[in-house]
Amino acid sequence: MTVAEDELSLVFSALADPTRRAILERLARGDATVRELAEPFEMTQQAVSKHLKVLERARLITRTRSAQSRPCALDPERLDAATGWIARHRRMWADRHDRLDQHLAALRQAGETP
Repeated sequence: MTVAEDELSLVFSALADPTRRAILERLARGDATVRELAEPFEMTQQAVSKHLKVLERARLITRTRSAQSRPCALDPERLDAATGWIARHRRMWADRHDRLDQHLAALRQAGETP
């Protein structure tokens, strides 16, 4: 496994959780504190902080220090890498699907010819 694949695994693992995806959607609108991120969820700030640590480890967010708060910001670079991986594999599977369609059509045509 290469380093890129390992980083990709961290990203997909982080994205597997619906709460973390919702947090990323919120951060796509702008920076927010843990308190602000916890508001729409029925969970403690401590629980949200655990989700943030997973997102930070996957390098999907960054945290800065501003006076007493630590605002979180979306870091889209890893999302772009995951999107690129998905696009490459989608093309590969689409090509394979097209070749299979062509092969099946040729088999059907051969079966219809006396």
